[in-house]
Amino acid sequence: MRPGVWRPPVELSAAERVVVGAIRRAKLFVFLREHRHELLDEAFQAELAGMYADRPKGQPPVPPAQLALVTVVQAYTGASDAEAVEALAMDRRWQLVADCLGADRAPFGATALVRFRARLVARDLDRRLVERTVELAERTGGFGSRALRAALDASPLWGAGKVEDTYNLLGHALRKALGVLARQQGRGLADTAAEAGAPLLAASSLKAALDPDWDDPASRADALARVLAALDAVEAYAGARPPAAAADALDAARRVREQDVEAGADGAPALRRGVAPDRRISVEDGAMRHGRKSKQQRVDGYKRHALRDLDLGVVRAVEVTAANAPEASAVDAVVADLAPQGVRLAELHIDRGYLSSALVRDRPADLAVYCKAWPVRNADRFPKTAFALDWDAGTVRCPAGAVQPFAVGGTVHFPAATCAACPLRARCTTSAAGRSVAIHPDERLLDELRARQRTADGRAKLRERVAVEHSLAHLGRWQGRRARYRGRRKNLLDLRRAAVVHNLHVLARLTPARDRAA
Repeated sequence: MRPGVWRPPVELSAAERVVVGAIRRAKLFVFLREHRHELLDEAFQAELAGMYADRPKGQPPVPPAQLALVTVVQAYTGASDAEAVEALAMDRRWQLVADCLGADRAPFGATALVRFRARLVARDLDRRLVERTVELAERTGGFGSRALRAALDASPLWGAGKVEDTYNLLGHALRKALGVLARQQGRGLADTAAEAGAPLLAASSLKAALDPDWDDPASRADALARVLAALDAVEAYAGARPPAAAADALDAARRVREQDVEAGADGAPALRRGVAPDRRISVEDGAMRHGRKSKQQRVDGYKRHALRDLDLGVVRAVEVTAANAPEASAVDAVVADLAPQGVRLAELHIDRGYLSSALVRDRPADLAVYCKAWPVRNADRFPKTAFALDWDAGTVRCPAGAVQPFAVGGTVHFPAATCAACPLRARCTTSAAGRSVAIHPDERLLDELRARQRTADGRAKLRERVAVEHSLAHLGRWQGRRARYRGRRKNLLDLRRAAVVHNLHVLARLTPARDRAA
């Protein structure tokens, strides 16, 4: 049975006015109460109702609009599902928003929230929650159809899964697989591990069970061989068709073996020197990766990306990628989320990590890109910027006046004889073959960026991107430094509802301004 339209009162009751008057902080509760009917209008509620099967029998489900409000308040307060249900029975601010003021029990349980989020993810309707706040902000701020000026940036999001070394990754995955098999058989882990021929997996600590001398290479190699033998034993014990959860754990163990183990000089297994590409770092969250915020700061988990409307102040689209993914890999998803909003992107303010994206590389002629150009370092000799590019003629002129044709994405080689006779040779090159200059595939844009940042107006324009860093800081405040969930998609949902909270604060600032103008 599909839910009907939830129509809570629009006007405040006498009891609600008392609660509103008592709230001094956390004003978003008041704003949500006063504007919930606009955020969750009947058209949007119909979209939410479409998540439910239209069956003639059964109890009417909890209104999805009510669940959506509670989901947003969870992001605002950081409450878990159990804490949210408790607050709905005990906290008048939560009751104010959910239209259950004075109730002695919550209108639904924690399971309803879990199922609601699963439906949102399955239908991608968490994206629509963000769009609804943008639509309200545009209407409130008086913005109609227009050219969008936006800034895109990313910040780290540490994963919720435990990060482990090779030994513990293998042990964790194998214990997990054996645990599934043991529960299926109604037996204890120790008995199942012994029967499988891998008793060391039943120990509370794998490394304690191995007990090698970690300073002795031979002892370390023996410990690794024992763990790999345990993997072989569990694979044989599980058979060809193990339960799905056991199969997933075994796949994780095999992945760790493939990425971290190689044959040593003597043919025996040994830990790989260096790091395998796209290395798995957690058993519980297979999407987490090692990444870097800087040379000194490593991130274990994800990156969150946000696109901010520079004029309106709202976050229009967000994305979550693995921490090792280049920034440019997030742009396609951000553009896809932006498309239904009916705006034309006119200015894009980014950092250099996004320059290789398809949006920038294949940009339309009316899209202006603002970014700090890659630095050109050549302190002892003429830098690349000393060579003048004539885009109409397709030629490059060196500081001494020699001219050569160039091709985008290629390398220009000035003749050796010309360079040998040049009076500026000592300041240009020491190569007997003459000076060469590489032309980047997007050299024209880089040339424009370098020219722009040499002017005061250009540098002022670059500083506009700082606004998206402020939005990312706000998103980090609501979402937290560490991911709430395991897996990229669930954390994208969490980031989207944090973006909803961010946009509601922007909307709350716009609303008094509109009212004063009226």
